[in-house]
Amino acid sequence: QVQLVESGGGLVQPGGSLTLSCAASGSMFSVGGMGWYRQAPRKERELVALITSRGSTNYGDFVEGRFTISRDNTKNTIYLQMDSLKPEDTAVYYCNVMYWRDSQAGRPITLWGQGTQVTVSS
Repeated sequence: QVQLVESGGGLVQPGGSLTLSCAASGSMFSVGGMGWYRQAPRKERELVALITSRGSTNYGDFVEGRFTISRDNTKNTIYLQMDSLKPEDTAVYYCNVMYWRDSQAGRPITLWGQGTQVTVSS
């Protein structure tokens, strides 16, 4: 069974920093893109940051240079360094991974973590 373990969420003051991590474990033939998405109350889930197996990254427009995503391919782990946090960043952050179970010829599988709460408030 493949599962994602997320950590690093919590309460932080505006302007503060927080680092999230997500580790994928289990039997995976190959791991593709991994990323973070978030969902705030009354808003749809949105992309925060994603990173491909080759290290290419994409960020949501709201990030504006404040966040940095990285990955360790050996450990199948991604990290999200968040700086200059704003109250509007408050949301549940979900890790996402795309992987192939047996080979890369078949259809990839998308897996979501259970989410970690990030609250930015004074």
